[in-house]
Amino acid sequence: MSLVAASLFFYGWWNPSYVLLILASAFGNYCFGLVLSQRRTTETRRFFFIAGIACNLLLLGYFKYVNFFLNNVNALAGTSFHPQAILLPLGVSFFTFQQLAYIVDVYRGESGERNFLRYCLFVTFFPKLIAGPIVYQREFLPQFSMPAIYRFNSDNLAEGLTIFLLGLFKKVVIADMLAQFADPVFTAVNSGVMPSPSFFVAWQGALAFTLQIYFDFSAYSDMAIGVSRMFGITLPVNFNSPYKAANIREFWSRWHITLSRFLRDYIYIPLGGNRKGTIRQYMNLMITMLICGLWHGAGWTFVAWGALHAVYLVVNHGWKKIRVAFNLRPQGVSRPGLWGGRLLTFSAVITGWVLFRAESFPSAVALLKGMTGLNGAVLPSQILNLIPPLKVLVKPAGTVPFLAGGTVMGVIQFLLITLTCLIIVFFSKNLYELNLRQRIYLLVPSFAFVFQAILFGRMPSDFIYFKF
Repeated sequence: MSLVAASLFFYGWWNPSYVLLILASAFGNYCFGLVLSQRRTTETRRFFFIAGIACNLLLLGYFKYVNFFLNNVNALAGTSFHPQAILLPLGVSFFTFQQLAYIVDVYRGESGERNFLRYCLFVTFFPKLIAGPIVYQREFLPQFSMPAIYRFNSDNLAEGLTIFLLGLFKKVVIADMLAQFADPVFTAVNSGVMPSPSFFVAWQGALAFTLQIYFDFSAYSDMAIGVSRMFGITLPVNFNSPYKAANIREFWSRWHITLSRFLRDYIYIPLGGNRKGTIRQYMNLMITMLICGLWHGAGWTFVAWGALHAVYLVVNHGWKKIRVAFNLRPQGVSRPGLWGGRLLTFSAVITGWVLFRAESFPSAVALLKGMTGLNGAVLPSQILNLIPPLKVLVKPAGTVPFLAGGTVMGVIQFLLITLTCLIIVFFSKNLYELNLRQRIYLLVPSFAFVFQAILFGRMPSDFIYFKF
């Protein structure tokens, strides 16, 4: 009861009126689960199953997609529907997907939860409520039947607090610092202030955001797992060094793991997976990733991001089939081959993140053109001043706006931060590959940086996944 109350208070702190929304959603799905868990006729169960799925999709569709739909109708049909200003409830995509999985599981024969308070806790548990991980009832609620979680455990407290504080360091120190280099570039391009970003500016924005979203989402996942661990609750790992992936399939097995699992279990496999031929498999991949893109945001850039990753996956599966057909399967992957795969995958992911972050197709195209040098690749004075001998060979282009704040020190800071982050993401162990003592060793300097960031009043930024 106390955890449910704390979770609802936590959610209501943002907007009290939406507490009723999440309670209504939880109660409705709880009732559907009760009906589906009873021995009824096949037709009756199918009716309530479809009704439960439809109600969840209507809830998500109204708050997240109705304005997107009306804007597109207006553009295509010349109508003048006036979309209302609908405030998107925090975490609506996450708690809706969790309950969709619950309805499907109960319909498939798993027992439903008969205690409403326990079910409400499953939906509203505050560490995972806003941005995941997406958990299943069967892995979450049984933990509350274990007497050990109701007793104080110093090991759980130490482990959870350590993970939480290290996640806080990733957010406050690393992700927010990277946002200072990414946000000005994307904002300038999106607003039209900088319609044709040059090579170095475009790469600053793309690379900074690629690293920002890595540490931002990793931070939230760590903080959610850490807080839960303090209560003795284990949440699934949601982030496992995704930029170390050597191919795009491996990337999706490491990035937002619980979302990938949901898409696989409740969309890709029910569509037929890879069981109905190659063409059907590729269609299933495309549908799944288009849904993935649309889930992240109501915009065509998100749909395009999902479609791009679908193409990546189709190419990856096709290459695998070619290797099998022509017996091109080496016994082991060489180190150059491994790093070649990682760099190729990383490059593909960066390209996708430009679509993900840009607010329109023209903005995304402008940034991608800049990254390929089509908008010009002159060396700005900020970089030439770092390497004085180059001034003899290259004519300075002058100071380029938005490039690391327009100063030499800004360029130095950006290069040092970026290089440090790349070393971390490619070469260091992640938090869950370290034992408690190693985490505590990291905690002391990390906390010092957090304190410094708070003391000097660095501008904080919202978690990126809060808007999904």
